[in-house]
Amino acid sequence: MVASFSIVPIGVGEELRQHVAKVLDVVDKCGLPYKLGAMHTTVEGEAEEVMALIMRCHSLMLEAAPRVLTHIAIDDRQGAVGRLDGKVAEVEEVVGRKLSHE
Repeated sequence: MVASFSIVPIGVGEELRQHVAKVLDVVDKCGLPYKLGAMHTTVEGEAEEVMALIMRCHSLMLEAAPRVLTHIAIDDRQGAVGRLDGKVAEVEEVVGRKLSHE
């Protein structure tokens, strides 16, 4: 499974990097492959591991903010592995060049 998610704390002001950094520390230490983007983080792994990680991150953010908005997009394809990089490589193959990506 590949899942992209973003977690937004509400009610903590405009500066969010300290809150986001705490969540990304959890992602970085979880052991699953991930890519940090400007607006979201994408992680790959077994469904149970990925969803547990996202919920752990959501709960951590909820400790710091009175309200938390979490968006999740899931691509779950049976038997697929290495999709975090593979999906990008396949598109680059079609266009015949490297593209700018996170």
